[in-house]
Amino acid sequence: MTQPHATHVTPSTQDAGGTPAGRAPQGTTPAHVPPADLRATLTAELGGAARAWLDQALDEAAAHPGSHGPISVWELRLAEAGRRCGPAHADAARVLVLHAARADPEALTRVYSQGTADERRAVLHALPHLVPGPDALALVEDALRTNDTRLVAAALGPYAARHLDPHQWRHAVLKCLFTGVPVDHVADLDRRAHADAELARMLADYAAERTAAGRPVPEDLHRVLALTEPARSSHGTADPHGKES
Repeated sequence: MTQPHATHVTPSTQDAGGTPAGRAPQGTTPAHVPPADLRATLTAELGGAARAWLDQALDEAAAHPGSHGPISVWELRLAEAGRRCGPAHADAARVLVLHAARADPEALTRVYSQGTADERRAVLHALPHLVPGPDALALVEDALRTNDTRLVAAALGPYAARHLDPHQWRHAVLKCLFTGVPVDHVADLDRRAHADAELARMLADYAAERTAAGRPVPEDLHRVLALTEPARSSHGTADPHGKES
């Protein structure tokens, strides 16, 4: 299997449509939407020619999944998605093609390793729909080593929330603060940050470094730091029903 290698590119601050990078609200990216719902939404938004292309691409992928020769027909469709469906819908179209092709970790790794940044982002969005276990975690780790903010944002979806270990996950949160990726993109942030004393220490150290250097502390840091606080126990109750003594 071809192993991915981190590609360090210039951080992107806008997508192709001029939207600030990584600003889609949590839960609206293709990683968070079930494929059936994603297809229904995309079909409703595409024009006739784009819709016909998508239907054909998905039928081809379903009929010929996996690998066929040096490159599968569905892999070619991944490269076409931006031109056929437009930049605003390309991520969703690519995720649907990957899902229809039932791409396994080996195929996903090949597409990620050989693909463009857009195709890599689609692979990351597709992971929670295609890989139940940690078999594709190396792709998330690779994306988090890059300086491409859109890849970092895509890497921190539900798949990372399920499979990154605590050490990796904490550093991923700090990576967001370093690179300006909104923490809204960190799936399951509230649960994973809750009562995490080590994350609180790391955040406090980072804030102290920024302050000492005369630099502003990111607003998102305060938000995550608040999430690390343990739940406060109630005081002044005398019985399990919460009646005051």
